[in-house]
Amino acid sequence: MSAIKIGAAPLNQTPLDWSGNLQRIVSAINEAREKKVELLCFPELAITGYGSEDLFLSYWFPIKALDQLKTLLPHCKGITVAIGLPVRIENKVYNTMAIVENGKLKGFVAKQYMAIDGVHYEFRWFTPWKAHGIIDLDFFGEKIPFGDISFHHKTIHYGFEICEDAWRGPIRPGYRLCERKVDLIFNPSASHFAMGKTLERKELIEFSSKEFDCYYCYVNLLGNEAGRMIFDGETMLAKSGKVLYRNQLLSYQDFQVLTFEVKEEVQEIARILSKEEEFVQAASLGLFDYLRKSKSRGFVLSLSGGADSSTVAILVAEMVRRGIQELGLENFCKKISFPIPQNSASAEKELVNQLLTTAYQGTKNSSVDTFKSAKELAESLGATFYHWTIDEEVGTYTQKIEDAIGRKLTWAEDDITLQNIQARTRSPIIWMLANINNALLLATSNRSEGDVGYTTMDGDTSGSISPIAAVDKYFILHWLRWAEKNLDRPGLALVNSLQPSAELRPAERTQTDEKDLMPYSLIVEIEKLAIRDRRSPMDVFLILKEEIQIEDQILKGYIKKFFQLWSRNQWKRERLAPSFHLDQFNVDPKTWYRFPILSGGYKEELEQLDQL
Repeated sequence: MSAIKIGAAPLNQTPLDWSGNLQRIVSAINEAREKKVELLCFPELAITGYGSEDLFLSYWFPIKALDQLKTLLPHCKGITVAIGLPVRIENKVYNTMAIVENGKLKGFVAKQYMAIDGVHYEFRWFTPWKAHGIIDLDFFGEKIPFGDISFHHKTIHYGFEICEDAWRGPIRPGYRLCERKVDLIFNPSASHFAMGKTLERKELIEFSSKEFDCYYCYVNLLGNEAGRMIFDGETMLAKSGKVLYRNQLLSYQDFQVLTFEVKEEVQEIARILSKEEEFVQAASLGLFDYLRKSKSRGFVLSLSGGADSSTVAILVAEMVRRGIQELGLENFCKKISFPIPQNSASAEKELVNQLLTTAYQGTKNSSVDTFKSAKELAESLGATFYHWTIDEEVGTYTQKIEDAIGRKLTWAEDDITLQNIQARTRSPIIWMLANINNALLLATSNRSEGDVGYTTMDGDTSGSISPIAAVDKYFILHWLRWAEKNLDRPGLALVNSLQPSAELRPAERTQTDEKDLMPYSLIVEIEKLAIRDRRSPMDVFLILKEEIQIEDQILKGYIKKFFQLWSRNQWKRERLAPSFHLDQFNVDPKTWYRFPILSGGYKEELEQLDQL
């Protein structure tokens, strides 16, 4: 096998942005050619974007993708390029890689296994290709090989496993490619980001390169492509069970061209980020792409001084900090269509001031501490900060309903009603601010609240996007302490000193989140078993009984409460604002966990706990 330079090109694409997608592909090819790359691999479905959803089912959409491929051919002179796109054959659509050599289309490799777990729903759109199958496809009057094919470049024999193909154990295509004695396997992927996932990929790629005795090159899509899933742009090259190259994840660039000499020596291996670093980098990239692709003029946030809204504020500030660091001030401002601040020394705070508008909306039940917490944090970040009270509006609503029903509302009889009207009253005015600014309203619900419905629909759930809805509250509380020190955010000091509370009841009723619910650390353990692992209430109890030091009856009570609240509040999860997938799992029924809105609520399963 002769030494050649190969390349991988993570791309930040957008569904239906045909010209933009093509321009990024062509720019990457031109850069690769300048870098003397001979063989360049793009990610899965790079021409259309992976997140095109039911557009893949349209008759015209795959045809347009083939038109884009035809347009691309002249740009591939002097280089071999592998690029992903959907291909329709009669009434079936296939997920493919097209291989173009020196401007001529050589063939299509079709994906053999579909991802159907978690956030993936590929069987809805694509048909798996059968192993060993090869046909001729008519490509604008020319017959092109299509199916389970491998290729040659000089003395190198190479093939493909497309994303999920590699995760199918002993039946994966890699074993057949090994029998064909390939020297190099590319894995073009659209693999969603999740905290800690890079370690799983690293293990797979190391195993693959050793098991198949070849070079193994992995390349992933990049950025918040279509709204919910974030792609990290991870690229790795391995040989003989050893990683030779790994890039740093979650770039703000439109594309990257990463090159490697095919040789045994280690070339460059980026540091694996901690979970805390991954969270802030993925969420800030998600916000950056959502802002610019939605053509919005910034963000508006109801800043309560508590953990959730403070986390969201930090993520926006980090979006600005990271964007300036990676892209440079001028290019960052150009991408978000904002004027460049005149004073470069204070540019970060000036941009945060323009991009993030916050408001503290107090009531007679709010504390001085949360007001100070919100104000100090906003000022430390440079965010615009407003504050007002909503007691007059709450009083008006309350008086109207009291007049209608002919009695006074009391905390003894109307606790939920009196709490919710405060949260809902905050919504219309903060939406006004978002409309005035042509900005995205940021909701602040977290995953733990989503589990048990501890949130007011049309109140604190209001928003265009909910950045932390897929992250548990226990992690958020830990992350804020980490962020204060490691991100140099001293404005979090007061936030981190407060105990989480909705502050919707009078002070004498001593409201805290965990008193209303259960310890956040326990919610995490229950949801992992119940939702991620899909265990029954009895399984959850028997497992946690061995792992957690807590009285059986108290543990049973918490488990019953979790399942009852989970079942009762599915309708809320159906209506939450779009959120980013950031962890191993989430509770969004549109992307990860579907559950009936109406159900028996685990009645028999929970009764069995009492009989144990």
